[in-house]
Amino acid sequence: MKQVDRRGGPRGRDGVPLPWLSGLFVLALLSAAPEAAAQRRDFQREIGPTIADHTAAQYRFERFVVTSADGARSWRVNLGIPKVPPPERGFPAFWMLDGNAALMEFDDALLDELAAGQPQVLVFVGYDNEKRVDTAARTRDYTPVAAMRGEGEQAAMVGGDADAFLDVILGAIRQEVARRAPLDARQQTLWGHSFGGLFTLHALYSGAGGFQTYAPASPSLWWGEGYMLGEPEQRFFAGNAGRTARVLLMLGGGERHPDRSGRNMADPRVAAHMRCVACVPSDSAFQLSERLRKLPGLEVEYHEFPGLGHGPMLRASLLYALHVVAGIPDHSGDARQ
Repeated sequence: MKQVDRRGGPRGRDGVPLPWLSGLFVLALLSAAPEAAAQRRDFQREIGPTIADHTAAQYRFERFVVTSADGARSWRVNLGIPKVPPPERGFPAFWMLDGNAALMEFDDALLDELAAGQPQVLVFVGYDNEKRVDTAARTRDYTPVAAMRGEGEQAAMVGGDADAFLDVILGAIRQEVARRAPLDARQQTLWGHSFGGLFTLHALYSGAGGFQTYAPASPSLWWGEGYMLGEPEQRFFAGNAGRTARVLLMLGGGERHPDRSGRNMADPRVAAHMRCVACVPSDSAFQLSERLRKLPGLEVEYHEFPGLGHGPMLRASLLYALHVVAGIPDHSGDARQ
């Protein structure tokens, strides 16, 4: 991987050209018609100015880009480093997938709270463009196996590069982060939402051991007809051998008991997606937490957010995970400013 050190980068480069996938994946996240419209607008948003674009009192921000050897894929990493001397063993670090979207949820007040508690190096792993969420790129990187998506002539096998992406995170990206800020290898947290939650589970199951705390939120367990609930889970249970990890599994109550009355089932894409989602029970995340809880070495918490659908869970789960890991007040129920 090549590393490019800059504040900006080429815009509009999103890796795999699958324009049909964006609309399809938006549909994957909707649980009711009003939320559908809001989520569609969110997915179409660009980043705009963020906390990383001005001088913060408690944190300094740096940015670098890691590019694949063939130049086809670029990951933009925004790095928040506490303005205090590092602890003897280095800083704990809080790693966030969908880093562009996660960065938009931070403000000065949140940074002040983090600095007053146990300061974390904040690692926002996103894509080198101005999209809040790059649906095609994250589908490629966050899913453990390829799966057929789309209908008719637009149908294609997509995804399946989670192993390669995990190698990038634990290799080129982590090396560059550690070069810029000393890290405590014993206190590394990975948070991800939706496909990012699926990837977070994949990272846990891989046995790579790059993190001690895994915070999967609203994981897309339906991907690949429930692939993660089959062989990967069985392998993990058979080979974990008491390895320790902390797992914070989160789900919105609106996801566990979804209202699908606003779905347009006449749309072939909606109908196809609903068939995919229906291959796993709506309480799969809760049931998974119960199974993980029985595994020696794992400390497991399941947290459900009453009434929240899939989209709002990005913000709520991120703020709750920061509360648990960094010891700041819980802002997961606060309205967006």
